[in-house]
Amino acid sequence: MGRPSGAVQVLETMAREEATLAVAESLTGGLIGATITAVPGSSRVFLGGVISYATELKHGLLGVPEDLLRREGAVHPEVAAAMAAGVARLCEATYGLAVTGVAGPEPQDGQPVGTVFAAVSGPGGRLWGRRLRLEGSRERIRVETVDEAIDLLASVLMSSKGEHFG
Repeated sequence: MGRPSGAVQVLETMAREEATLAVAESLTGGLIGATITAVPGSSRVFLGGVISYATELKHGLLGVPEDLLRREGAVHPEVAAAMAAGVARLCEATYGLAVTGVAGPEPQDGQPVGTVFAAVSGPGGRLWGRRLRLEGSRERIRVETVDEAIDLLASVLMSSKGEHFG
């Protein structure tokens, strides 16, 4: 699992704002949800999520356009954005957080191991994204993806409150 401290910050901020969260995970296979639900009181904010490991589920459950998946593959920034928007819509959450990428051992969709895209969908259909180039073992890439995804969400929440972040 990732570092719970970032999840604590995110959950406290979202609880104050009476916001809710849903996650769509691919390469992390549920680690983001596990990290978030490891925090006592997370049920005030966290609604649930979808582990869409198979490309077909990205389209069928989350509404990622089939032509996008066919054209770009599952490891693409627009796919991450569509997953985030899709899970927020599916779970009726204020924010959707999604990750898709390549943890290894082999490249996928023309993308090298360690390529990850994270995205957040927020109120009014706003979208934020982050491209990651991670190194190390499969497990390290997955854990770092969790930390980076939660950090992206924290950055989004801070920016929406008018705070500066680096």
